[in-house]
Amino acid sequence: MDDLLKGLRAAAEPTRLRILGFCAHAELTVSDLVELLGQSQPRISRHLRLLVEAGLLTRNQEGPWAWYRLPEEGEGAGLAQLVVDLLPADDRRHAADLKRLQAVSEGWAARVEDYFRRHAGEWEQIRALHTDQGRVDRALMAMLVETPAESLLDIGTGAGHVLLLAGREAHTAIGIDSSREMLNVARHNLFQAGLRNCQVRHADMMALPFEDGIFSVITMNMVLHFAERPEAALAEAARVLQPGGRLIVVDFACHNLTELREQYAHRWLGFDDSQVGEWCRKAGLVSSRPRRLHGGKLTVVLWTAERAANDHAKFRRPAVRQKNA
Repeated sequence: MDDLLKGLRAAAEPTRLRILGFCAHAELTVSDLVELLGQSQPRISRHLRLLVEAGLLTRNQEGPWAWYRLPEEGEGAGLAQLVVDLLPADDRRHAADLKRLQAVSEGWAARVEDYFRRHAGEWEQIRALHTDQGRVDRALMAMLVETPAESLLDIGTGAGHVLLLAGREAHTAIGIDSSREMLNVARHNLFQAGLRNCQVRHADMMALPFEDGIFSVITMNMVLHFAERPEAALAEAARVLQPGGRLIVVDFACHNLTELREQYAHRWLGFDDSQVGEWCRKAGLVSSRPRRLHGGKLTVVLWTAERAANDHAKFRRPAVRQKNA
């Protein structure tokens, strides 16, 4: 009863109610809300603190930035969603807020376009070396449909490509990446697609900020060849995979295009089936037959592995090799 009253008191204030309306549609920073609401940063920060304390918002810190969104779980999640659902669609202030949010998103779009303009050439050169991207996407989606994703984790999400493909098939979906610039691109893309059940986080694939065994499906799409220790990255992914869950790795088969290492920072020139299979076995996963997509100088492979449904073992985080000072 006390928590309910605390939540109701937190929501029963005009500015805080508007903040909930904004955060129901997008993940936002204090600066975003200052721009949207036209109020001072200290005042907005106080409102956010009260909403977080009441469990109506979650706060995720990424370096100097904190991102706010409606919670996915917890006692305040249901109340927050109920309050947002009660906002009348024909209310003029609420409609104006959503229009303002769309206008602010156009500024995000400009930054996204600038980022892609600077990097599109690199990506197009790599894509030209392998089969059509649409074919890869269809193969990945076919595998995802086979294992309904109650909870999806996309490691190395980049611009959120996998989340955009599969987000509507999952109850909840999280993408992680080590590049904050790419995460801003992903956030914009998810907002434009209206995928409120999807979110992105700044994190290292070698030290995922999640408890053991909580995701039903994990994807690693074109990220393993950047890993310093791919076997440890797979072991860390396996740690957060729930019993009966499925890991899908999309990457290149072994090749000799050394320019990818020299020009695009690829750490590994692809992988062979036995190598990936052995890493999965050591991580406690059972591999399935990989699917190979030929076309061009590079062959794309989709490797899949599952954790046994009766496997409830506790996992230890793989040791991270210390770099020399």
